[in-house]
Amino acid sequence: MFPTLTRRQALGVAGAAGALSFTCAWAPPAQAQGAPASPGSGRLQGWKLGTRRRTGIHDLAPAPDGGVWFTAQASGHLGWFDPKTGRTELVALGQGSSPHGVIQGPDKAAWVTDSGQNALVRVSWPDRTVRRFPHPPGTPYANLNTCAFDGDGDLWFTGQSGYVGKVTVKTGQVSVRASPRGRGPYGMCATPAGDVWWCSLAGSFIARIDRRTGESTVVEPPTPSQGARRVWSDSKGRIWVSEWNSGNLSMHDPAATTPASRWRTWKLPGNEPRAYAVYVDERDVVWVSEWANNTTVSFDPRSEKFERYAMPREGASVRQILGRPGEVWLPESGTEHISVIYTA
Repeated sequence: MFPTLTRRQALGVAGAAGALSFTCAWAPPAQAQGAPASPGSGRLQGWKLGTRRRTGIHDLAPAPDGGVWFTAQASGHLGWFDPKTGRTELVALGQGSSPHGVIQGPDKAAWVTDSGQNALVRVSWPDRTVRRFPHPPGTPYANLNTCAFDGDGDLWFTGQSGYVGKVTVKTGQVSVRASPRGRGPYGMCATPAGDVWWCSLAGSFIARIDRRTGESTVVEPPTPSQGARRVWSDSKGRIWVSEWNSGNLSMHDPAATTPASRWRTWKLPGNEPRAYAVYVDERDVVWVSEWANNTTVSFDPRSEKFERYAMPREGASVRQILGRPGEVWLPESGTEHISVIYTA
């Protein structure tokens, strides 16, 4: 029987404990060298959310109709923003809702991790029908964070209280299992091959899921206690990691043949940087939201050069980055704005 935690208790606990899993061989980090980052070459634009109440905007994802979805964590809604008109719409997700992550599924619906309801929520689009996939009775409060679809069309998700789970979409069955080393599962992504990776903020590691068994294999980044917060795959299946504690951007190559080539690590520009979200665009350019210096940073792996975009409002606190070709979208949780960087 799992212990049940309130959201307040779960958010207040730090650290990680539990059994070890398999690890990748350690290699010393290779820090980027060179001149300071240049100003960003894209065009940054932002809008104030036109809602009557604070939304608590958290994560976002492009919608199939040209709009952008976002999770309204404070008000318990899925938000939809239209960049053509500046209009914002809120879709209620249910009593007690406190949504965290959102992505677009293969079915063109919005899929939401709702920590308040301890459930995954699907909002069909454009008819806006809400369907909840609650955790089975007796399972713990997971403090749901992010999710990703695997190559079989099933949805995997993380819970920061120490859980990883799956929604078998064809049947609607939800399964939850304890994660290796306990608390901390946070960011999650899928590779072009359909594999699923996640990272542990409290545990400072990344992990790959065996889609058949649901077991996770731990892979250790080279920087100890780095605070791996989010992960994203590039077109080659390499896993990019935003490290909150260290301020590093790291890359793990699962296909590398030697320990020394499995990891590369770069320190973000700025004074004592804090890396929150990471996203890789259609050109394989890597984007990171950096909190300490209130910037969004792009990184070109080919030139190993950074570009910095200073956010125009203090305390933007961008918690997630997603995009579509030519557009990189940013939710400003600290200012109730939504912004985009046009790269084309």
